Amino acid sequence: MVTKEKLSRRVTLSPRASFWAAAAFAFLAFAANTAASPLYRVYENQFRFSPTTLTLLFTVYIVVLLATLLVFGSVSDYTGRRVVMLAGLAFGAVGCGLFLIAHGVGLLFAARALQGVAVGLISGAASAALLDLRPNGGAAPVVSSAAPTGGQALGAIGASVLAQYAPAPTHLVWWLLLGAFIIGVVAVLAMPEPGTVRPGAVSSLRPHVSVPRAARGAFATAVPALVGIWALAGFFLSLGPSLSAQLLHSKNLLWGGILIFLLTGLGAAASTLLARKNPSVVMLGGCLLLIIGALVTFASIETGTAAVLFAGTAIAGLGFGPAFMGAYRATVAAATSDDRAGLITAIYIVSYLATGIPAVLAGIATSHYGLHMTALVYSVAVAAVAAVAVGSLLTRRMSHGRVQRGARHAAPPPGPGTVPPCPPRSPRPGES
Repeated sequence: MVTKEKLSRRVTLSPRASFWAAAAFAFLAFAANTAASPLYRVYENQFRFSPTTLTLLFTVYIVVLLATLLVFGSVSDYTGRRVVMLAGLAFGAVGCGLFLIAHGVGLLFAARALQGVAVGLISGAASAALLDLRPNGGAAPVVSSAAPTGGQALGAIGASVLAQYAPAPTHLVWWLLLGAFIIGVVAVLAMPEPGTVRPGAVSSLRPHVSVPRAARGAFATAVPALVGIWALAGFFLSLGPSLSAQLLHSKNLLWGGILIFLLTGLGAAASTLLARKNPSVVMLGGCLLLIIGALVTFASIETGTAAVLFAGTAIAGLGFGPAFMGAYRATVAAATSDDRAGLITAIYIVSYLATGIPAVLAGIATSHYGLHMTALVYSVAVAAVAAVAVGSLLTRRMSHGRVQRGARHAAPPPGPGTVPPCPPRSPRPGES
């Protein structure tokens, strides 16, 4: 009887409050991720490592995140959302703790790896919880897109401000984020379980990747766009702050945060505004803006004009979000609902590999040829890949004819629109 009375007196969040709490968890996880980007230069000087090591620090997060999503992406469908979010928040808190005590590169790698686990667990479970708790039919896709991308934008700008103008540049931001993760743990404990608990968790750990025959043409068309989009993002999130410092001849860390804010923030805003438009048209427009942005960035690096760099980044950001959202939705729309889970996983594998591998290659090139030359070649390569995507898309549209007006398209991504989320699980035949 005493136990029941204690349970009845436990503070429980309402479904609406739980919805916004889940959105806040996604915001927090991605904010903690990009908080590291403006600090790479500080750590580079403090621990005296090369640009190759810098990009590897970025890439270890990508690799661990991808592995976490592939293995644990559907586990919250069986264990419930709360336990997975709780584990993700705990990993995020420990990652912040490792950043606080880091005295060498080894602990930085460990901290980034734990951030990958945290984002992998939180993004999947939080996206699913938002769908479970949605206050109305249209809120969940918009909020689940805006929360992580908003977290990326504000995490980068917030960390750069604190690192530049507040005391303890490599500590204060992690203390604040550690406190936020602890508050998140308390909030999860106060949430009702939005999902269901059922057997089958172990079998869900086996990744399912497939590209159904009906979607192969759309997937092949989307691949160049995905590669260009995420290769650009990987460069800006790793070496972008170093590039802005070089062009501006300034050690002010705020400029690196602004650069990332422009790319991710404008990408999030543009993808939200265009969420209900024809995905093929959105993808085409996004790729064209990506080409323009990459070429403007090339011009800024070649001429040494810092203001043009920020203009190019803003243009690329406006293309970055819509290009991914359009590529995602156009590809998913080509498959039946039963085939979409494996297809979505394939999309995110391409996206994450395109984020990490080119970034590491850029780090190696920077160590040998310098950041200036590497950034020039990288900008041209991104523009070229995006141009291939445009050509492929136009060819496909001409061969298949224009999409009829009023045609129904796949719903907006149930997870982050410009940050690849956990692939949502589709029920298997015979499951309710």
